[in-house]
Amino acid sequence: MHATVARQWIERWDRQQEVSLPEREDRFIALIDAVQEATGMADPLVLDVGCGPGSLGIRLLERLPDATVIGIDADPVTLALGRAAHGDRITFTSIDLRDPGWPSRLPVDRPADAAVSTTALHWLTEDALRAFYRTLADVLRPGGVFLNGDHLHENPGTAPVLARLGRALNELEDQRRFPVGHGESWTGWWDSVTADPALAPLAAERAALNVGADHSSSEAVLLSVHVDALRTAGFAEVGTLWQRGANRLLCAIRLAPPTRPRAASPLSGRAIPGGGAR
Repeated sequence: MHATVARQWIERWDRQQEVSLPEREDRFIALIDAVQEATGMADPLVLDVGCGPGSLGIRLLERLPDATVIGIDADPVTLALGRAAHGDRITFTSIDLRDPGWPSRLPVDRPADAAVSTTALHWLTEDALRAFYRTLADVLRPGGVFLNGDHLHENPGTAPVLARLGRALNELEDQRRFPVGHGESWTGWWDSVTADPALAPLAAERAALNVGADHSSSEAVLLSVHVDALRTAGFAEVGTLWQRGANRLLCAIRLAPPTRPRAASPLSGRAIPGGGAR
C-alpha cells in the first residue's frame, strides 16, 4: 500500500474517532506531557499498546523525536495502514494481548520506560485485562509509567450518581462539539474498509481473529476494575491525571524493587550501603 493512500485512511480514522472522543487531541497532549515528565528522558522506550494505525505514536514522536516507539496491535488492517504511513518511525508488531506470552515477541532488549494506550484496553475481558497488567509490570522498568486514555466509568452499582453524571458530561460535550451531527462513524469506516478491494482481505483476516469479540460483555470499561488490577499487578501510585467526565487519563507507576537496608558502621556510626562493618 502506498503511504499516501494509507495516510488518507488514517485521516478518516482520526475523524471518525473524534465522533465519540471530542477531547481526543487534548487527551493525547496530556498523555504525551505525562510521558515526557515521568520519564525525564529525550529518548525513552515507549510501548504503544493497542496502537491502531499509530495516531498516538506519531504524535509522541513529534514531541520526542529521539524516542523509540513500539506499536503493538492484533488488528491486521490498522497495522498495515500504520506500517505504510509511519513504518519508518514506529516499529509495528503484531501481538495479541490475550496471549500470555506476548512479551516474548517484543522487539526490544531492555525494559520499557513507559507504556501507553488510548481507547483500546476496554476491548479486553476483565480476566484478560488483569492478566495483561501482570505481564506489563514485568515489561516496564522499575519506576516506569503506564498511561491509559479511555472512557473509564464509575461503577453504577457502587456510585450510580457519579456514573450517570460522567456519562452525561460526555454526551453534552459531544452535542456541543457536533451540533449538526457527526461525520463518518466507526461502523461506517469499517464498512468502507471491507468494501475496498485492497483492504478487504485484511478485514476478513481481522474478522477471523475475533478482534474485540468480547467487548460487549466486558467489565473493563469500569475505572475500579483497572485500578484494582493495576495495584494487584504491582503498580504503586494509580490515579487520574486528566479527566472530562468519564473520559480520563489513568496513570500507574511500576513499583521499584525494595531498597536494601543500610546498616550503621560500628566504627563511625555512618551508614554503609548494603551491609555491616568491614
